[in-house]
Amino acid sequence: MKPVIIGDAILYQGDCMDILPTLGKVDAVITDPPYGILNITDGNCSSQVVRKSARQQGSGTLKNRLLNVSDVDWDIAPSKEFFDLLMQKSKIQIIWGGNYFHLPPARGMLVWDKEQPWENFSQVEIAWSNLNRPAAIFKESATRGTPNKQHPTQKPVSLMAWCIELTKAQQIADFMMGSGTTGVAAIQLGRKFIGIEREPKYFDIACKRIEQAVAQGQLFAPVPVKHHQESLL
Repeated sequence: MKPVIIGDAILYQGDCMDILPTLGKVDAVITDPPYGILNITDGNCSSQVVRKSARQQGSGTLKNRLLNVSDVDWDIAPSKEFFDLLMQKSKIQIIWGGNYFHLPPARGMLVWDKEQPWENFSQVEIAWSNLNRPAAIFKESATRGTPNKQHPTQKPVSLMAWCIELTKAQQIADFMMGSGTTGVAAIQLGRKFIGIEREPKYFDIACKRIEQAVAQGQLFAPVPVKHHQESLL
């Protein structure tokens, strides 16, 4: 499959399970896959009842109030095979929504404090990572919510930039890139990026956003590397 190349970004439109086997290993994957919310039971009703109830709201599927859309057919949690392949193809992994998936115990869990004051909404989101570091919290009042949201689960660029800096990786990938936020952050930090997105609508949005990021140039200067010369024995 021929990719779209925009600056230091290589973007593929298609199913990641078809494309991933053709790619080499990358430094780091930072991704926010669908959580499969409609398949989660709450202890009071089955997933089938949840699905039926959701479909009765707005044109047959769960309605996203922020974007005023009703299409959530993409909200299917990835398979175990996807996570196995993701880990084979990367050295470092940061997976948002990690608490929804069957992943190994981890030390370096990451938390986004959404500064959400309402208790009936999620006040934080959690990412699983294989980083060998203490758990960390991202909290920045300027990112409360996600302005100009183009995808129902779109994350702030600053959050993804924070993740990238934690990895210290020069090559970043997102195999379910949605509207391309991880790619935008990678370009702004002067990193190389590989992205895959199945849905044509969101792939087109990702291309446009990454193209704008490339046109704007690097917004954040890389942290300088300190060089030292060791004495000879």
